[in-house]
Amino acid sequence: MAEPGSPKARQRLSREDRLRQLVEIARQIVRDEGADALTLGRLAERAGVSRPVVYDHFETRNGLLKALYEDYDARRMAVLQAALVASPATLADRAKVIAETYVECVLTEGTDIPGVAAALAGSPELEAFRRGYQGRFIARCRTELEPFLNGKSIAPAKLWAMLGAADALSEAVLRRDLAKSEAEAELVRMISSISSAP
Repeated sequence: MAEPGSPKARQRLSREDRLRQLVEIARQIVRDEGADALTLGRLAERAGVSRPVVYDHFETRNGLLKALYEDYDARRMAVLQAALVASPATLADRAKVIAETYVECVLTEGTDIPGVAAALAGSPELEAFRRGYQGRFIARCRTELEPFLNGKSIAPAKLWAMLGAADALSEAVLRRDLAKSEAEAELVRMISSISSAP
């Protein structure tokens, strides 16, 4: 029987399992060495696979960065969905869930995602990709909050301001400039305030 880390064991992974493995190792590289150290060659070396295996999954470094952000976004949205299902359906509770899960997901990732997000800002193609995910998150927030606003629509500027505040407050907690509870309370206040007149 092959040892778990041996070449024979590594070859047995399905394509989907290999992709999950490579994404997890890429996250470790970003965590340990920073996003600038993340290259396809470095990933192949850390994963103990040939470069063609890595190139087959991601093609380019930009493809790898996109995969990392997609993985984070999928996990973040799953956490948000589970928390929404478990919470009462009120504006205050929706605001609390959105704020707390956003901050918690950033803290869970540590510096990984801010580093990846900064790398995504490095080219128009990657920045457009990231904006697409931001837009989907904002749309989800709109869907969750607008039913409690008596037929009012939330102005796009308020949603973008909410997202900017969520990022800034979460990063302040990561840097230990703010306590988690302070950041969450301010974000809840901001999200709740969207029910005011535009």
